[in-house]
Amino acid sequence: MNSSSNIDFQSLQNNKMIIAKNIHKSFGNLEVLKGIDLWVNEGEVIAIVGPSGAGKTTLLQILGTIDKPDEGKVIVNGIDVARLNERELSVFRNQQIGFIFQFHQLLPEFTALENVMIPALIAKKDAKETAKRAKEILSELQLADRMEHKPNELSGGERQRVAVARALMNQPSVILADEPSGSLDSKNKIELHQLLFDLRARFGLTIVIVTHDKELAKLTDRIIELNDGIIQKVNNNEKVVPPGIEPESKV
Repeated sequence: MNSSSNIDFQSLQNNKMIIAKNIHKSFGNLEVLKGIDLWVNEGEVIAIVGPSGAGKTTLLQILGTIDKPDEGKVIVNGIDVARLNERELSVFRNQQIGFIFQFHQLLPEFTALENVMIPALIAKKDAKETAKRAKEILSELQLADRMEHKPNELSGGERQRVAVARALMNQPSVILADEPSGSLDSKNKIELHQLLFDLRARFGLTIVIVTHDKELAKLTDRIIELNDGIIQKVNNNEKVVPPGIEPESKV
C-alpha cells in the first residue's frame, strides 16, 4: 500500500471504520503528505511510525477531522467528513472520536472528574448523568480516589489515565492517540499499553496510534511506516495483543 496504489474504496467502505484516499497536505511550500491511501478495519489497532517530520501527526489530525486535507477524502464510520459543515463536523468529532495526547492536555484549573466530563457537557448531555458516567469510568481506571484532584496533584500515569477516561466519555467509535506513552516512565508505559488493548477488547474500539515506541508498535495489528509524506511499508504483526487480553467483537 503506497501513494500510487489503485484501491477500490467503494468496495472497502462497508467494512472499514476509517478510509483515507489520496490525502495531500502542504504548509506553505512544504508538502507534508503526498497522496496517502489508508484504511483501518473496525476494531483494529494500528500504529503509524516514522521519523520526526514524516507527517504522522498531520495525518492523525486529518483522520480526526481537526485539520482538513488540501486534496483527498476521509470517511469515518461511513461518513464522508468533507460533506459536513463546521457545526456538524464539531458534533461528529465530539461524538465519534476520542483523542489521547502525549502531554495529556488536561485543563489545570479543573479536577480529574471535571476534565473527564467536558466532552459530554460540550454535547449538552445531562450534568447529573454525565457526572455518574465520568465517575464510573474513572473508577474502572483505578482513579476512584483521585477524582477531586487537579492535574498538578496527579502523577504522570494518573494524568494519562484521566486523559484516556476523557477520550471514552462520549463512547466514541475511534480513539486517536498521539505518542500516548511518550511522556511516561517504563512502568506506566506498560500499564498504558495494556489499557489500550483492554479497551479494544471490551468496547470494540478502533484505535490509531502515532508512536516512536517500538514495543507498543509491535503489539498492534499493523504497523504503517510513514516517511517523507508517503507510506513506505505496511507490516502485519503476528502478536496483536499483550498476553492475557483477547479482542472481542463489538456487541
